Amino acid sequence: MKTLTTLAARPPALATAPGPVRQRLRCAVQRYGPAAAMYGGLKLVGFSVFLFLLDSAGDYRKKPPRFGGGAHPWDVLASWDGWWYQQIAAHGYHPALVQLPHAGGLFTVQENSAAFFPLYPALIRLVSETTGLGLYGAGLLVSVVSSFAAALGIYVLTSQLTGRGAGLAAAGLWAVWPGSGVEWSVYSDSLYVALTVWACHALLNHRWLTAGLLTCAAGLCRPTAVALIAALFVTALSALRRRRVGVPRPVAAMALAPLGLLGYLAWVGHRMGSYGGYFTLQSGAWAHEFDYGRHTLDVLTSVPVGHFTYLFAFPFADIVGIGAVLLTLALLPLLVRLRLPPPLLVYTVLTIALVLGSQQIFGNVSRYLLPAFPLFIPLATALRRLRLPLQISLLGLAALASGSYAGYVLFEL
Repeated sequence: MKTLTTLAARPPALATAPGPVRQRLRCAVQRYGPAAAMYGGLKLVGFSVFLFLLDSAGDYRKKPPRFGGGAHPWDVLASWDGWWYQQIAAHGYHPALVQLPHAGGLFTVQENSAAFFPLYPALIRLVSETTGLGLYGAGLLVSVVSSFAAALGIYVLTSQLTGRGAGLAAAGLWAVWPGSGVEWSVYSDSLYVALTVWACHALLNHRWLTAGLLTCAAGLCRPTAVALIAALFVTALSALRRRRVGVPRPVAAMALAPLGLLGYLAWVGHRMGSYGGYFTLQSGAWAHEFDYGRHTLDVLTSVPVGHFTYLFAFPFADIVGIGAVLLTLALLPLLVRLRLPPPLLVYTVLTIALVLGSQQIFGNVSRYLLPAFPLFIPLATALRRLRLPLQISLLGLAALASGSYAGYVLFEL
């Protein structure tokens, strides 16, 4: 019986055939159009419900633009992290570790834009300058385009492993997954997932330089790119040990992969006068640090008994977060059972470990788990057994609900 690992070793069939540009475009539309339509249609449903809920509640009118407010419902899409990204795009970085007095004679660190990685705001600035859309419009454009790139990557990767039916379902799951509310907002999540999906696809097909460059770019987008870097190293070292490929390309990929992440951390540390400055900033200003899962365990044992005394407690959002964590833990053994290729297993397990092992706003955990896209594969494999109308009906119901749990919860609660 062929395993998914064996299937992953085969390069995917080329969608384009020799011929005029029109014929190639027709082939591309025939291959990728259903996945783009599935994702776009479901996402539009959830997005519309999200905006309807915002308008119905009207809470955004009472809040500052930086903290989930604005003159119109869609202004909320550029609040919270989106505010910081726009500030960086407009003014650049000013890294510093400024200590502030805190209760009990202790000190904390002033919030600083250096906590946000540079690739996404750089793209916002570039698109804004070239299109005249402004920072808000440019940020949304980058996110929406990236979300479709991620959807197509998830479709292609899942199709290569388990067939087109599962690939189509996986693209739909990307639209309704817990945390998907940030996909069409001024957040970097869609860009990061697009980079990681296509980096994993390149790894599975031994396109070493492509994988190295995409991993380097992902390291300029999010610190959790360390999981992708580890997956690339494991794959490259395994290939070299088995002598299945030449030496130069895997070695070049390993050299390229960590440059983005290490380069940014080193630059921030240099500007702050402390090479651990980024982590000091995250811990002191944002209360975000790796604590080996203590905070996650505290939430998981407190919420079921109605105790909300832990750091950053938001009852409804945290209940949704617990649901996302339980779903993740239930799907993880199925990945092993499906015998996914080692790069995907390494990337997924480390991504989950980094998220659940960190102290953070637990209500955002569904968003932080969004990059663990291989978790879609077991559900997509099950959904492909259903007829397409039933698939669309089930995913459509999830899309209606996602306007609340994947959008309104993250931005307003």
